[in-house]
Order: sequence, then C-alpha cells, then structure tokens
Amino acid sequence: MPERIGSVSELRSAYLHAGLTPVELVERVLAGLAGRDGGPVWISTLSAEHLRARAESLTREGDPVTLPLYGIPFAVKDNIDVAGLVTTAGCPEFGYRAVEDAPVVRRLLDAGALLVGKTNLDQFATGLTGARSPYGSCESVFGGGLISGGSSSGSAVAVAAGQVCFALGTDTAGSGRVPAALNGIVGLKPTRGLLSTAGVVPACRSLDCVSVFATDVAGALAVLHTARGISAADPWGRSLPAERVVARMPGTLRLGVPRAEDLEFFGDAGQAVRFAAGVQRLRALVARTRQVPLAAFTEAGDLLYQGPWVAERLTGLDGFLRAHPEAVLPVTRAVLETGRRYDAIDAFRGWHRLRELRARVDQLWQEIDVLVVPTVGTTFTLDEIAEDPIGRNAMLGRYTQFANLLDLAAVTVPNGFTAAGRPASLTLVGPACTDTTLARLAAAFGGEPTAVSTEPTVVGAGPTVVGAGPTVVGTEPAAVGSAFVEDGEQPLAAAQLTPGGERGWAGSGR
Repeated sequence: MPERIGSVSELRSAYLHAGLTPVELVERVLAGLAGRDGGPVWISTLSAEHLRARAESLTREGDPVTLPLYGIPFAVKDNIDVAGLVTTAGCPEFGYRAVEDAPVVRRLLDAGALLVGKTNLDQFATGLTGARSPYGSCESVFGGGLISGGSSSGSAVAVAAGQVCFALGTDTAGSGRVPAALNGIVGLKPTRGLLSTAGVVPACRSLDCVSVFATDVAGALAVLHTARGISAADPWGRSLPAERVVARMPGTLRLGVPRAEDLEFFGDAGQAVRFAAGVQRLRALVARTRQVPLAAFTEAGDLLYQGPWVAERLTGLDGFLRAHPEAVLPVTRAVLETGRRYDAIDAFRGWHRLRELRARVDQLWQEIDVLVVPTVGTTFTLDEIAEDPIGRNAMLGRYTQFANLLDLAAVTVPNGFTAAGRPASLTLVGPACTDTTLARLAAAFGGEPTAVSTEPTVVGAGPTVVGAGPTVVGTEPAAVGSAFVEDGEQPLAAAQLTPGGERGWAGSGR
C-alpha cells in the first residue's frame, strides 16, 4: 500500500534537513495515485509527465528556504480554476477549460507548491454529504460506508488518505468543515475574503470562501498565510488587519459553550459524549468558560436554505439550469429550484432579520472570544443519506450554516472517536479576522507543538504581498492523521490501523 505523503511541516523539514527533493517526492505522489483511475476522489489529475517536469524544475531552480511551500503536493476542488484544466463544478455538461489560474491557486504555485489535480465535490457545491456527484460518491477514509461529507468531499479524502499534504475546498454552508470532521483532519474556514474567490464557480457569491484542509493546524495556517491577498478581480476580498495577524494566547481567551438545551445530537449519544470530553479539554486551556445561547446562530443558519439566500445560488446558474435541466442531478435541481419561491421583498426581509441576528451575536462577542460547537451532531452512511438526502443534509449543517452569514471564522479539529468507532470533531468559531487566534487554540487542543515566525513571506512579483505576517509552523513533525485522542483512550479498537497505516472504520452503529 502506498505510503502517506506527510504533513506540510514534515515535508519542509525533510527538504531542509534530510536531503529530500521534489523529484523523489513526486514518485511517492504518483505511487499514491496509481491504480485509482481518479476514482470518486479525483475528477482530473495532472499527467505524470507534467508532475515530473514541475518537480524537476523545483529541484533545479527552487529554493526550499525562500519558497514556503516548496515541493508540497496539494489538490484543488473542481470548482476552482486551474489554467489548462476543465472546471466542472461536479457537472460535466457545465465544464469549461480555464484559461488562467484562480489567484489563490497562483499564489500557492508561486510559493513552490506542487499541484496534483482537481477533486470531486457535491454538484455545484450544493450539499454537505459527498453523495451528490455524477463522478461518484466519496466514502470517508474510515470506511464502512460512512459518508465523506461535502461538498468538498474529494479534497478532504485526498488529504486524509495521505495523497497530498493539503487541499483547497470551498465553504458556504460548512463544506470546508463537515468533510474534515468525517475524515479526521483539520478544516480551516477563513474569514470571508481573506482567500480570493476570483476564479471560483460561485455557490452564494456573497457568502462563499475558499477553505483549507490539512493534517494539522500548523499546515493549514501556513497555507492560509501564503495564499491570502487581495485580487483586483475579486470585489469580495479583504485583508487581515495587522493587529489580528498575531494570535492571542489560549490562556487569555474566554470560551463560550452552548447551553445543554441548545445542543442537538439527533439521538447520537456517542457524539454527545465526545463533545463533552472536548469541552472539558478546552476548559483547561482557556482563561474561563461560560454557557451561551445558540438561538441567534441557528436561526441565522436556517436562513441559508429556508430563506432568500437559496435564490442567490440561481444568480449564476439560472440560465444553465433552464437550458440543461437534465444535466443537473435531481436532488441538486430540487434544492436550486426552491430559490424561485423568493422575490425582492423576501430578500430584504431576510437581510433585515439577519442584521438583527448579527447584532445579537455581536453582543455575545463582548462576553466571549471563542465559541465551541460540535462540527456535526451525528454521522450517516451513504445508504442512510440516500433514504433522506435533503433532511439529513440539513442535520449535518446545524452547527456550520450560520458561520458565513454571520461573518465568522472557524477551525475544525478532530475530537477522537465515539464508542461505536465513528469520528468526532469540534469547531472553534470566532468573529471575523480572529483566524490566527482560533488556529492557536485549535493547535493547543490537538497537542501540536508550534512556533510563530514573525517574518513575512513575500511570494512572486506584483503589487500584492502574499502571505504577509507570521506563519505557524510545527517545530516537530505532527502525527499524520492524528485524531487528537484523549489520554488513555484506545480508538483503534474501533478504527484499526491497516498494515499501510490507514485507518479502517469498523461497524455501522453510531
């Protein structure tokens, strides 16, 4: 079985101190892809000749000291443009060949990263299951028919399976967090606008953001700092204020914990137990905790699909949907068509209500710095999703759908396994531009040893300084695919390591 690629920090250490070259590394990448024929994870991959040529160019001309992502293999969700490759957004008939890289992809390439290919997704990034693609449904790396989560399904699985070090997804309703939860990895959903959405097929343009999957928080944050920057082609972009670049220490933070009556685990006692254990662990890291109501958050989240924002999904797809209705999966079409129920009056009513809810949430941020929530209340198999694809999708979004509507940042981290062997996860949420503070607390929760570089990284030419500010880099290799298990737990009884080092999920119970 092919070996895992490793984390960003592990590969950087190997390049800098162990004599590894991209030419050697690319053969490991190709071995990890061999025999998969794309599968449901990949929609397209770059040819072996292209990958080897890129690796040779980096080895010959690149500098691992000055290029922050030198030789680091990564994947891109197939609603993000890569020059020369077809962007399908999970719909073959919609596909077009991109003439230039999305700015976020170009920044990563300029930083020395090695693009492997483009990954599967729920069609038009509409869904949280990973089961809404004509290219096939992704399964979690833990097996047993467990869904991978979506819509950034392929990106999460490619990272969790060790095929790449990191991957770009997108996140409107939770697509950068739910797949991370279901595959035992880190999902960083930045503040909207920090990563340019130019060259990204829109879902809800006013809410979309590009997200990052990685095996550890340090790697995800390194990618964020390298890739962030304003693009002239992106009217939604914004910068991270200088005073927010340096993270606050966990011991200074006030943590908000949802009231028991506001938590919903849909009958999944195992997830409830894991969340309580995660909260207990966080209590030891922060200055203090207090219980907070979730009503304003969840009501805001409901507006995404039960309010006029679903109509925003039609702004870029209405013409295609009318001309090619047969090209769109029935479940995707059913969701998109609900947008036709809303008119301009509904849109303003929804906007007014959202402003009221934002005001309530803004008051809450005067009392807490970070909110912790379960990433998902429960998990499902592909068969269970097929029984109720829309209702169970909504259950997966209970704790994620509000974030972009309320202009929040979020980091999702693994939180062990339930007694039945299913992955658990929690998400740290904060106001816009608290990304680095959330990441530092998330790294502490996962036991990552981290150091903060104060030197800015300037990548490529042009007026934009990309990645300016400190980058969190692991000072020691982090455990690949770590589940951040509580001391004394033995999750491998349910999720055994195979001889190749990949976890296999046993059982179908929750």
